[in-house]
Amino acid sequence: MLELLYPRYYVDTLLDIPLDKLKAQNIEAFILDLDNTITEWNSNELRCEVEEWFRRIKAEGFQACILSNNAEQRIKLVADRLGIPFIHRAAKPRRGAFRRAVEVMGVRADQTAVVGDQIFTDILGGNRTGLFTILVKPLARREFIGTKINRTLEIFVLRHLLRRIPGSRSDNE
Repeated sequence: MLELLYPRYYVDTLLDIPLDKLKAQNIEAFILDLDNTITEWNSNELRCEVEEWFRRIKAEGFQACILSNNAEQRIKLVADRLGIPFIHRAAKPRRGAFRRAVEVMGVRADQTAVVGDQIFTDILGGNRTGLFTILVKPLARREFIGTKINRTLEIFVLRHLLRRIPGSRSDNE
């Protein structure tokens, strides 16, 4: 059961995702969380380096889709700016929206990586769907109250998992 909470990689930000390694593992697409992964919580502002990362992955042939539990209007603003599709009200960690994102991009599950900042939504949902999972550190401390509760539980899970995740700080020390 705990295996479903283990991401394949744990990195600081999107910018630290090892694109070459993922290409070697036949990953062709990313399903990305919005809040505290692409943008700060409840914000439409995109950091320049994040926009550049999206330009880079597109240039390298990767596809991307935003998958968020948020309502449509806010996600659409960010997705349109990045020129990528999105799925709103995803009900993560349920599998249905993850499967829809794979379908929207026209790839297979084994070619898709999920990138998000939460273990109990992004990582659990991605693993339950059979996708490659990448946990990133949240962009900011400000977040939804429900997420703050999950973060308390994540602390305990992360302590246990860090030794097992390739690319984690404890792995590189």
